[in-house]
Amino acid sequence: MMDNNNDFRPDDFVLVQNKTKIKDKKLETKPTTFFRDALKRFRKNKSSVVGAIILAILILMAIFVPIISPYDIETVKTEEKFLAPKLFDAGFGFWDGTRSSEHVLYDPVNEVPAVSDNYSIASLKQSLVELKVDPEVTYIDSYNKYGYGGLVVAATDAKVNNRDIYLSSKPIDFTDKGAYTIDIEFDNEEDFAEGKLGEFRVYLKTGDKEEDNIIIRDFSHDYSPISFDISAAMKERRTKNITASVVFDVKSSSSAIQYILIKSVKLSCGERAKNAEVLEEVSFDNPTEMIGVTDLQSFSYWSCTGRKGIHNSEVRYCDYTIDTYMLVYGDADAVTYSATELNEWISKAWCMYNYKEGPESFVKLSNECPIDVVDSQTVLSVTKKLSSITGRGWGYHRLGYDEMPRFLMGTDSSGVDMFKRAFYGLRTSLILGVCVFLFCFTFGIIWGSISGYFGGNVDLIMERISDILYGVPWIVVMTLCILHFGNTFGVFVFALCFTGWIGTASRTRTQFYRFKGREYVLASRTLGASHKRLIFKHILPNSLGTIITSSVLMIPYTIFSEATLAYLNLGLQGTMSFGVGMSDNQKYLEVYPNLVIFPAVIMALMMITFNLFGNGLRDALNPTLKGSE
Repeated sequence: MMDNNNDFRPDDFVLVQNKTKIKDKKLETKPTTFFRDALKRFRKNKSSVVGAIILAILILMAIFVPIISPYDIETVKTEEKFLAPKLFDAGFGFWDGTRSSEHVLYDPVNEVPAVSDNYSIASLKQSLVELKVDPEVTYIDSYNKYGYGGLVVAATDAKVNNRDIYLSSKPIDFTDKGAYTIDIEFDNEEDFAEGKLGEFRVYLKTGDKEEDNIIIRDFSHDYSPISFDISAAMKERRTKNITASVVFDVKSSSSAIQYILIKSVKLSCGERAKNAEVLEEVSFDNPTEMIGVTDLQSFSYWSCTGRKGIHNSEVRYCDYTIDTYMLVYGDADAVTYSATELNEWISKAWCMYNYKEGPESFVKLSNECPIDVVDSQTVLSVTKKLSSITGRGWGYHRLGYDEMPRFLMGTDSSGVDMFKRAFYGLRTSLILGVCVFLFCFTFGIIWGSISGYFGGNVDLIMERISDILYGVPWIVVMTLCILHFGNTFGVFVFALCFTGWIGTASRTRTQFYRFKGREYVLASRTLGASHKRLIFKHILPNSLGTIITSSVLMIPYTIFSEATLAYLNLGLQGTMSFGVGMSDNQKYLEVYPNLVIFPAVIMALMMITFNLFGNGLRDALNPTLKGSE
């Protein structure tokens, strides 16, 4: 039997911490709040931090670029339209304000690309960075003012008999005071344009009767050169004066189109004749130039009753790179200014000039003065007073700039700086997006909270109202509002808010159904918490992460919606928005892609960074992750 009586001695008990003081241990971590802990978690999400930084930069640029940029975006400046984006100096090879083109017609006379008649030859030459001319000639069968040579084509209209064609010059007065001759060269190229070399004759038409004509070569297929002494023919006919036209007569045929190819016609006179100018105008050794004297449809001093045109006109093509800024802002051509204009500049202290000393005395005092150099002056011979001066100036001075500007995104069709216009429009669109977001987020949370918290009939009625509104397409609502109230800023906000809150309300309702039955909510309700406290203190904070993630995208979606409406010609009026700017420039996408690409990149950055920022907020504001690493 076990003995339950235990004898304990005092020395059996020993105090372990007899000499050590016991006290509360100091916390190693600092106390934190919900939002401080959320910020800590947000910082750990590197992609969200990068997105937030880029988003902040875009927003700051939208605010300050329109304020800081010195360029005017309200005035249309046609001279400065379609300038290329420029960050570096011309010749850098990238983003340098140059624009390259390939296979462009070449102007052999002025040795420049045939780009436009809006610029002087001097401006084109000084702005060329690179020019490569094709070594081989290209032959075309149409008139081009930069072409040379070729052959004049005179052909029958169709395969119809008894319908000869006549290529005739204007009437020319021949007299016996000169030795007149005519030299004609042909080409005998076969089967040109599905036709046949025709039987033809050449004669001088002096009257309506056939016997009055002077035959130079009668009907034949002889295409050898002609050299005919007109004066000798006049002597044979014993006439001293005739008025005649040079006529090429081509017989028609039912088998094929008949044609002749003329290389040159030269009328000459041994002595200086009174009608030498007419002889020169009728003569030609450059068929392309002859056809283009007036227009594409006439031969100047030659008329044709059939088909007429040019064959094998010689043109050259080239590849070039041009500095668009030097083209517009470079050293301008010399311009003549009156003495009155010069005296006005002097009185305004824009310059100094002494005409007795000449152009070297010119001194520019202000950029308001339109010229930088005086090339020459004209002094009246009688009064010895200054009449006018001829001066040159840099284009950017004439356009009001102190130095040559640089447009980072180039300029649009109105000559407006795209960089400033894009961020000015982005600021307008951001304000629109923020206004829509604030209303839709606030109203959506209130609507969804009431619907999800109370449930039952309240939820049923509120959901049916939401379903009815949700069934109406937002584009229909927007169109009706614009048609009735105009496309102003306030109308856009109202139309976008009319159904924009439904998504936020639906997500809020879902989250309330998810959390309102949790134990901590039931415990608070048991302890007497009010509906307001349960909604805003216990349920809503746990739901904010998911709600904010989706709702924060409302801002870029609003900007995107405004851009979509602008493409439908329903954009904001009276203000410069992001979507209207892109819509105005989309027609130039193939020729000037920078006008659309740069704004599109900004739009893409806005969408991506808002997504990243929203994802970071979702994780940061999730109470279940509080204290987690």
